[in-house]
Amino acid sequence: MAVDLEKLLRPVDNPALPFPPKCMTLASGEIMVVRQVGREEIPNILPHIEPLIHVERDYYDIVAARLYAELLGFYRHRVQDEYVLVAQIDGELTAVVNGRRVDSKVGMSYHTLTLRRGLRIGSHAFASKMEYHMEIMKQEAVLVVAESPIGFRRWMIEYELEKRFEVPHELGGVPTYALTQALYQKARGKLIVGRRPVPVKLLAKAEAAILPPSDPPRPPMDMLAATRSMSDPTGSVLISRRADELRAPVPAKKGARHA
Repeated sequence: MAVDLEKLLRPVDNPALPFPPKCMTLASGEIMVVRQVGREEIPNILPHIEPLIHVERDYYDIVAARLYAELLGFYRHRVQDEYVLVAQIDGELTAVVNGRRVDSKVGMSYHTLTLRRGLRIGSHAFASKMEYHMEIMKQEAVLVVAESPIGFRRWMIEYELEKRFEVPHELGGVPTYALTQALYQKARGKLIVGRRPVPVKLLAKAEAAILPPSDPPRPPMDMLAATRSMSDPTGSVLISRRADELRAPVPAKKGARHA
């Protein structure tokens, strides 16, 4: 009975062309490989996403929580036509991006999470995702939302995305934007980088193991530094929390004398 129910619960994935691996040289001189991963590799990625659920800075918490659930949904066969791409430097996990194929014409971008800041690693990973939709799957549009100011600047502004506020995105009520083929071709020259094929040894090292990020995002020592502006709602919560802590009475030490 359980096996029959699983057949009903599990969506049937539609055939799609795989993402051909590519590599690029970063400003640091390091070479980063971007490749597609299958379900069997998801358990090796999840432990590196989970700690970021507790990092409030730059909205890593909500992005990591949602991405973790999406990866788990992919692994457990609970999302139809999802894909996952990873970026690695010497095997080290530096970024994860995912999305899904809605139909032959429309793609749905889910999340882009960078595990090593700087060097435009997240931007390169997102561009690879758009390349997959537009050049490999040859779709007409990709629906995109942003959950952080950084994401808005990187996607909506840099790509000059088209407003599609009337179209609901699968991530919820965040305003929807779209990357069309025309916008993609306009941005392609300055945002899409990389070369194929990836050298055999370089690809083999990436596929051999997903190594832990060497310098993942962490909560700042001063929690007020978690925000970029005082008007940020997350910042308001932190400011209020700190004010409450300062107003709280200090417990007397044992053995202390009172006047």
